[in-house]
Amino acid sequence: MKVKGFLKDVGGASRVTKMRQELIANGSPVPDPKDPIRALADALHPGKQDFVVTEVREASPTSTTYRFSPKNGHVPVFQCGQYVNFYLTIGQSVLTRAYSISSAPYEARLADPYFEITVRHNVPYLVPDWFLENLKVGAEITAALPFGQFYYEPLRDSRNIVGLAGGSGITPFASMAKEIAHGTLDVNLTVIYGSVKHTDIVCGDELQAAADACPDKIRLVHVMSEDEEWDGEKGFVTREIIEKYSPEDPSYFFCGPPVMYFMIEKTMKAIGVPRRRFRHDAAAQPKVTLIPSFPEDQIGKEYQLTVVRGIHEDVIPAKADEPVAVALERAGIPIDTHCRGGKCGYCRSQLLAGDIFVSPVNDGRRAMDKEFGWFHACSAYPVSDLRIKIPIM
Repeated sequence: MKVKGFLKDVGGASRVTKMRQELIANGSPVPDPKDPIRALADALHPGKQDFVVTEVREASPTSTTYRFSPKNGHVPVFQCGQYVNFYLTIGQSVLTRAYSISSAPYEARLADPYFEITVRHNVPYLVPDWFLENLKVGAEITAALPFGQFYYEPLRDSRNIVGLAGGSGITPFASMAKEIAHGTLDVNLTVIYGSVKHTDIVCGDELQAAADACPDKIRLVHVMSEDEEWDGEKGFVTREIIEKYSPEDPSYFFCGPPVMYFMIEKTMKAIGVPRRRFRHDAAAQPKVTLIPSFPEDQIGKEYQLTVVRGIHEDVIPAKADEPVAVALERAGIPIDTHCRGGKCGYCRSQLLAGDIFVSPVNDGRRAMDKEFGWFHACSAYPVSDLRIKIPIM
């Protein structure tokens, strides 16, 4: 292809070199610290921000949707499937928690911008219970967003997306469905969603509204595990159901509980889905008793954990069957965990002495980290007394 003619095109490299040399020769010897790209990135994603709860509503009989508006500034740009990280102090515990964003990206660009999360309250658990009790309209909370790579990428993914979800794992697909219905995401979405009963489908009304608004691009398949009244698919999300409703040449996206992930991962391999066509959220670590390689004789044991932060040291108790990060949080020692699944590396810490068990599920460490004793606190378990060095927050 000729742009300026054959000789000019061939000689382009030498011309660019000459121009660069002239610019260097005529440039100021005083460094210019301004970086417009960095400034733009910082403006779009300012890090920690204060948000105000502006709406609380029921998303199902056992789940609640919370809407957050920025106290100052704007909602950072995010994509369907990314998550927000909250910074919390609950009693004596200092902790962070990540939740997938259930609202659509376009809703963060409205005149009154916001983002939403949807939290399940079907079992007693520290942070969801705290949210339910404390996050009323007008409450303030500190958060940072967005994080994660669980989103559609046209250079990699098929335009036919199959979302496999269980329980509150539906939230990233609710975000995607609303964005498709709004006309700002051009993909075809089939959601295969496992629930217990049809009377407790998380974000069910929002999903149905999006499907009704865009029936040619959004298809919902509900699978009930314990519902005799349900006329549709029953049981669990099996290979047969996945193959039955999958369109041609899809990309599979999974978000759900760890036990379901193990099942879906085996199914993807059995079907022969290429690795690049199976995406999954940064799922939280399963209970350590579900990890076959964890030594059973460690369950119930407790060790001493010496925590080094700069020149400061703390000695705290740590249970063998709980991640190191949980011991730190319980003791009020801040550790930025973000994904809590072992992938992102925000809680990367150094093992100075002792032995740990590192979960093989989502082990996101680099090869050099493994060799030199670095680990992710959210996915490592003490199997002896430990001495560790953690980042200072």
